[in-house]
Amino acid sequence: MKLAIVTAYPKSNITLNEYAYHLVKHFRQREDITELVLLTDTTTDGKKDIEFTESGCKITIKECWSFNSYKNVFSVTRAINKTKPDSILFNLQFTKFGNKKVAAALGLMLPLICKLKNIPSIALLHNTFDEVGLDNKKFANSKLMKKINGFIGKTLTRLVLQADVVAVTMKKHVKYLKSEYNAENIELIPHGTFEILEEPSFDIPLQPFKVLAFGKFGTCKKVETLIQAVEKIKAYSNLNLELVIAGTDNPSTPGYLEMVKKAYGHIEGLTFTGYVEEKDVPKLFMESSLIVLPYTEANGSSGVLHQAGGYAKAVAIPNLGDLPHLVNEAGYRCEFFEPKSICSLALAIQKILENNSYRAELERANYKAATAYPMSRITNMYVNTFQSIILKKKKEKLQEQQAIA
Repeated sequence: MKLAIVTAYPKSNITLNEYAYHLVKHFRQREDITELVLLTDTTTDGKKDIEFTESGCKITIKECWSFNSYKNVFSVTRAINKTKPDSILFNLQFTKFGNKKVAAALGLMLPLICKLKNIPSIALLHNTFDEVGLDNKKFANSKLMKKINGFIGKTLTRLVLQADVVAVTMKKHVKYLKSEYNAENIELIPHGTFEILEEPSFDIPLQPFKVLAFGKFGTCKKVETLIQAVEKIKAYSNLNLELVIAGTDNPSTPGYLEMVKKAYGHIEGLTFTGYVEEKDVPKLFMESSLIVLPYTEANGSSGVLHQAGGYAKAVAIPNLGDLPHLVNEAGYRCEFFEPKSICSLALAIQKILENNSYRAELERANYKAATAYPMSRITNMYVNTFQSIILKKKKEKLQEQQAIA
């Protein structure tokens, strides 16, 4: 099967590019995938990262879309016509192609294009529209704008539902899409864990304690509360703490981290790494004592939580949105804190790092949860789903021919 994946891809500052990297890494090792076609965002700061040590199938890269471009639906369609894939996987969030209404909507028309072309397609939807919104924060108290935004959300969701199968990573989203839209083409395919250590160590204290926040910051991930919480702990405890903020601005909030640096750059033990190459991610996690998820909004799964589990790390996580559902559903154990509360976050960090046996207990539980769904198992689920779609289309075509005859 010649499989195309429409996605952001490293190097990129658009969400889900890291997830795509690990999908590609495991798809290419499958014997039933003859070629991967990556229909990616256009980047100017380096080549796409396809340097894998494992052997695998051919990879073709077509940089054919840009964040907030109105031309994406046309440029991606041209790339599909040129590369002629057998099947297409869309790696999606609602703000994947832009945070502007028109740009987002045009990009999300692509599953409908595939339907019209009769190309087997799966739309992997990492979130629902409930808590995402597009360009409407300043109208948060307007009932009219909420109704308009709700209409837009339902329209965009129905566009994504034009795919043969919509894959979601949480049971809650399966139930929501089936009940709200009467959708019958929804399947649960878990997020999966990127990398899993073969022999994690749970009994060696890491000093100084490095607290890690990882991702794209400025929209639903903000670090001011985390910085202040760490400083609060330093002021009244003997914990030897360092804070590492690893990653870049979300494309919707350029300049956010630079603003934070100006406000807090004088603090000792605070490091901003900037963009982290995929090859450097394992070292970053393994050197960390605790992973903090500084979400201010949470709709959907969390890749960083799964990464933390794969590297056998303890996690502090806000009691917010889908996160408690995700933790319980996937079998993780985390220390919860109240969102935007400096004191609550400081207490969560302190509880984990002052009790080494408790930290090891969380690490073991998270590692166990992460090993249940390695990416090799996830890509197998996608291939099986594509094979079912292809078989169904063949049966439908045969029935049509028989009816005509």
